[in-house]
Amino acid sequence: MIAKTRGIVFRSFKYGESSLILDVFTEAYGLRSYILSGVRTGKSRAQAGLCQVMSLLELVVYEREDRDLNRIKELKPACVYRGIPFDIRRSAVGLFMVEVARKCIREREKNEALFDFLWDQFHFLDTTSQPVSNVPVHFLLALSTYLGFAPGGDYTSDSPLFDFKEGQYEPDRPDHPYFFDAHNSALMYELLKHSTDSCHQLNLSRQERRQLLHGLLEYYQLHIESMGVIHSHQILQEVLE
Repeated sequence: MIAKTRGIVFRSFKYGESSLILDVFTEAYGLRSYILSGVRTGKSRAQAGLCQVMSLLELVVYEREDRDLNRIKELKPACVYRGIPFDIRRSAVGLFMVEVARKCIREREKNEALFDFLWDQFHFLDTTSQPVSNVPVHFLLALSTYLGFAPGGDYTSDSPLFDFKEGQYEPDRPDHPYFFDAHNSALMYELLKHSTDSCHQLNLSRQERRQLLHGLLEYYQLHIESMGVIHSHQILQEVLE
């Protein structure tokens, strides 16, 4: 079956002498792997440049549910990035976002709400004129909603600690090390009140941002089986600081 869909490139690697294999999160089919043949020849290198990680594409594909690897018939850019390629901060944030998404999303099924969220996040990152230092932390909080483990409860004087294992604000210190202290719990709660385009308004220090990022990655690892280690956050911290 030939089908049209939008897609976000999660991963791209060489296959054979002239082809690429792309892991693409598609609007119509969820996560898919596609082969793009002959794209690394002299006449087709421009097309290969469209297949880099984070690329937002419009695809025409040969789609069969019983195959793990399908074929791309046609592709074209749905959005040409004008900010991310020329700004090391935006590029680092984008690579972090796509690595997290790639390690969290494994379903071969349609999820339009999650797709639209990711699409809008990359588009925002490319076009915003505001600082992006808080975007990675806000992205983790927002994405958790679509993955099914959004933080629960409210930060109050009676429940001042966010417990990673329980996924909610608790009154007492847990008997494990996976929680935010009262200060970071309050900061996370404030960040939850912001949208992506207003998260820069929360004034976080480098140390606060680092602690929130590390804590939320632990939160993810507790709730997503075999998520593994996110490597790009180390580069991200160096770039943003």
